[in-house]
Amino acid sequence: MATKITSQDVNKVVWKACDTFRGVIDPSQYKDYILTMLFLKYVSDVNKEKRQAYLNQYSGDETRAERAMSLERFLVPTTSTFDYLYENRNESNIGELIDIALTDLEEANREKLTSEDGSGIFRNISFNSSNLGDSKDKMTRLKNLLLDFSELDLTPSHLENNDIIGDAYEYLIANFASDAGKKAGEFYTPSEVSTLLAKLTKSKPGARISDPTCGSGSLLIKAGKEVGSSNFALYGQEANGSTWALAVMNMFLHGYDNAVIRWGDTIRNPKLKDGDQLLKFDTVVANPPFSLDKWGADEAASDKYNRFWRGVPPKSKGDWAFISHMIETLNETGKAGVVIPHGVLFRGAAEGKIRQKTIEENMLEAVIGLPANLFFGTGIPAAILVFNKSKYVDTKGNENKNVLFIDASKEFDPGKNQNKLNDKHIERIVTTYHAFNEGKYNPGVIEEKFSYVATFEEIAENDFNLNIPRYVDTFEEEAEVDINAVQSEIERLESELKEVQGQMEKYLKELGI
Repeated sequence: MATKITSQDVNKVVWKACDTFRGVIDPSQYKDYILTMLFLKYVSDVNKEKRQAYLNQYSGDETRAERAMSLERFLVPTTSTFDYLYENRNESNIGELIDIALTDLEEANREKLTSEDGSGIFRNISFNSSNLGDSKDKMTRLKNLLLDFSELDLTPSHLENNDIIGDAYEYLIANFASDAGKKAGEFYTPSEVSTLLAKLTKSKPGARISDPTCGSGSLLIKAGKEVGSSNFALYGQEANGSTWALAVMNMFLHGYDNAVIRWGDTIRNPKLKDGDQLLKFDTVVANPPFSLDKWGADEAASDKYNRFWRGVPPKSKGDWAFISHMIETLNETGKAGVVIPHGVLFRGAAEGKIRQKTIEENMLEAVIGLPANLFFGTGIPAAILVFNKSKYVDTKGNENKNVLFIDASKEFDPGKNQNKLNDKHIERIVTTYHAFNEGKYNPGVIEEKFSYVATFEEIAENDFNLNIPRYVDTFEEEAEVDINAVQSEIERLESELKEVQGQMEKYLKELGI
């Protein structure tokens, strides 16, 4: 039996392929070429295995096999296959041939690989670009790229498990994100944060799940996997065209080719609709851009979907605009989880009024403070808000108006560039939340310096300010100073200083100074 391809095998090859572009283009652009080639190799190998299966089924009758292949939901023209490009790797116009292959692939699968206006996912990627060097150097680089990927057999029957390709994609995106710095936050949410948010909003089988600012789709995929079965539907929208393309490819590589991913500005032009109305979802998760300036406040007052009836957020801070959109796209029993900067919890004026109305509607279920330096591009600590349209009701029919506060700011493993949540940190947060969600906690302190249940009245007394330290007391008393020990230490240091000074005088005399 042939050896199965593992995640390590794929990661090794695709990371090696990055050497093709080192010193030629910016590292943040590697992903455009490497991930596109990974996508092309995968769909080519899947298509090749399916074609062979049809040939076997029809006893080698190529006409019948081709007819059966034409009924597939995803088609790979011959000129778009990796094998075709590999066979032509020595051609002087190999960059042009790759670009043609991508265009033909888009044309054959317009419904899946193009936006509503006809723009394809590869429109910003050119393997024939002069950015890759002069004609000779470019040809050499692309030949090496094809040689690297030819080492991989990505046919499904040769893969150790179904997640390998998607995992490799996530691995590369995460590595590119660490190199891309501030811009990385626009396309990637750290894996452990995605996992935490997915577990907090865990969907039931049959759920319709959305991310209105989906980036490269990692959070949306995590939310889907948390269902525990394949019975769910994924929907996303992303404003950045290049990032939207990543998300579409990401869905395919994870096996979610039925996911609906739209390109466009969610606030100004929401694309996830049912006729003239916004689609409603069981679960909505998002890591929107923090305090986005110029988010569309001028148009919000006349929003035809009436998403901002609680108030219009400030022009320079769009946090509550995204939250309002998320809430308005929940169905009657839906749940939303959103990553926010801490200012959302306490800023006043228009934001304070929106926050108050939202709390009065009794949808806010939890406020969870996260450690600093978790996210690419910013070191500030963030928080998670969980909204639930079907909060716990006790056996007497009493509605739960309480809100859970968790201070998880100390729950992290320090890293060189980014801090990380580990499995135990995530489990502690999620376990506390689920117990509250099931009505197991009364108002008051749950765990000292970590969690607290606040009543509606208590929050109202705080003028609907959700700043976590108002509820979770994390004050640490300073240790008593031992005066005698300090005095002894001073005397010891002074004695050492005199000894050193004596040695210095001795050396200076020997040198005649």
